[in-house]
Amino acid sequence: MADSVLLSRMFSRVEATMLRATASAMMTSHRRWEGDLIIGSDLRFALVTLDERHTKYTMMRRVCVHDTVTVTDILTSMARELPASLWRSLTWDQGVEMAAHHRFTDETSCTVYFCDPHSPWQRPTNENSNGLKRQYFPKGTDFTRVTDAEVAAAEYELNTRPRKGLDYQTPAERLAKLVGAAPTE
Repeated sequence: MADSVLLSRMFSRVEATMLRATASAMMTSHRRWEGDLIIGSDLRFALVTLDERHTKYTMMRRVCVHDTVTVTDILTSMARELPASLWRSLTWDQGVEMAAHHRFTDETSCTVYFCDPHSPWQRPTNENSNGLKRQYFPKGTDFTRVTDAEVAAAEYELNTRPRKGLDYQTPAERLAKLVGAAPTE
């Protein structure tokens, strides 16, 4: 009995190490996106946010309602703004707004993964970036009073802001390199 407990503990450690190695490889892999909603003060309007893990490139769109149809449509539209070769996977939290994730995958060929409940650390790029976005749109922002032009301006500033983690390059520069090197699919 003790041997089986020891083996299961060892297996769990090996399995955890393999999972960490896989997660680490995914973090440095291109074409993997993380997404979330930033909900406005009225709990209806929101920002749909996407961040590419390797380049830190961010995309944001304002939505009037964050139901599954609206969010899936906006995500599909956002994905189509960039070459299809840049979309390998999207990691999202457990929100009901992604109930139609199969439709998004069918329309973009981008696989959707979901984080474990209450595990924002599984989307670290997006969580960090949402903190930067809060410099433009603090908690309690009423998105009914924010224009699409203001959202686009904030997105532009975030993507042209040099980042220490990118050796002081900008996310836009890194994405441009990735687009130039992206394989055709």
